[in-house]
Amino acid sequence: MSITNKLTRTEALSQQTTTLNSSLSDRPTFDLIYQLLAIFFDLVPVALVGFLLWHAARPRLGRLGIDFTRPGRDALSGVGLALVIGIPGIGVYLAGRALGLSVNVVPTALDTYWWTVPVLILSAVRAGVTEEVIVIGYLFARLRDLGWGRWQIIVATAALRGTYHLYQGFPAFVGNFAMGLLFGWLYSRPVDKHGGRVLALVIAHVLIDSAIFVGYPWAAATFPALFGL
Repeated sequence: MSITNKLTRTEALSQQTTTLNSSLSDRPTFDLIYQLLAIFFDLVPVALVGFLLWHAARPRLGRLGIDFTRPGRDALSGVGLALVIGIPGIGVYLAGRALGLSVNVVPTALDTYWWTVPVLILSAVRAGVTEEVIVIGYLFARLRDLGWGRWQIIVATAALRGTYHLYQGFPAFVGNFAMGLLFGWLYSRPVDKHGGRVLALVIAHVLIDSAIFVGYPWAAATFPALFGL
């Protein structure tokens, strides 16, 4: 609906703007409260997913690919994935802007307060946890229960990931679909007896979004032409 709304406006897609982290109040204290509440409530579905797939035996969240047995390895894998995904992702966005196929995505329009950076990092955590735990961990488990094949699940979840990013323009669909294919393939590999590991995917996603959310003001001020400013 969002992309349809944008395409049917009189302004060209490239002339429209989407803001990811906006102020929720003109009063700093209440803005902080609303930001934290929004993050909390957005994480409630993750808690529901954990409840639905909780296992009586250890690892309790094994069906979600969460067991905390290899935090160091997961962290290193997450950093590597962030570099592999993040750098080409920026290129896809900039190419989309140059071709007029992307809206101007503003990662943050929050005013500068002492809590701005922590809230942006928490917002990145929210995005990484909700997307990877639900779109990868939960859907892979449930679709397997329904008898779906490996590549059916990978393609379907990647298409879902790309579709709900269409509000940013068509290159965002392509980039997130490719990211979904890679993440789905990595998760579906039988790396151990419990199956895939979602923690590395969460870490990668959080790092990518943190870099974008926190680094945007500097990047936009330093390279305004690249961001259409």
